Amino acid sequence: MRHEMKLDHAPFLMIASGRKRYELRLNDEKRRKIGVGDEIMFTDNATGQTLLTKVLGKKVFPDFEALYRALPLLECGYTKETLPHASPRDMERYYSHAAQKTFGVVGLYITLL
Repeated sequence: MRHEMKLDHAPFLMIASGRKRYELRLNDEKRRKIGVGDEIMFTDNATGQTLLTKVLGKKVFPDFEALYRALPLLECGYTKETLPHASPRDMERYYSHAAQKTFGVVGLYITLL
């Protein structure tokens, strides 16, 4: 199955370069349909470029705090310089506590095709 998602320019470039292997998302109804082996077509909001990726793994957590404790943050798009400052609050700009509590969150382990 193929899914489509839009990304800001910086995370798109990190996936394209191979530095970002986990895509972090709310585990809402759309993401619950994604399974291992599925393809995700990412579109860069800034340029319209696309990347085709394959889902190698999927890990579901109750909230971003649990996700940040469990996943290798370097593979989530952080650099060694920003890693000490990585916090679940980073994702609260996009997903509220209420949404996290309702749906949980997911780390999609991806690779470029």
